[in-house]
Amino acid sequence: MRVAKEQVDVKMQIPGAVIRQRKDFGDATGLGMISGEYFSLSAGVDTTPLFQGLDGNLCQSPHWGYVLEGQITTTDADGKKETVNASDLFYWPPGHNVKVDADAEIIMFSPQHEHSHVIDHMIKMTGG
Repeated sequence: MRVAKEQVDVKMQIPGAVIRQRKDFGDATGLGMISGEYFSLSAGVDTTPLFQGLDGNLCQSPHWGYVLEGQITTTDADGKKETVNASDLFYWPPGHNVKVDADAEIIMFSPQHEHSHVIDHMIKMTGG
């Protein structure tokens, strides 16, 4: 799910503060500990080769996040693509690959057990 800032409902606005809220933005039930993550990614980065060997050759961890700058396109198991841009909130369900379209800075929150498994796999794939 991609949501542009302007599409998130304003719940409260007072001098010096605007509060926006998007309800039902993902279900974290039963996911355990969550990790906060900050990624700096260069244009052209493509996770497809890094995820080879994972279930479905896809990242199987959900992520909730915010794009500080740049543009990223995800592709799911059915081939559906979705692009997020600077100032977008996003939810990426399990089963995705990522391609960086323009240098990007993102903040993500992920179930640490599932995403640590994916990160460890990527480290192994790069010979690290």
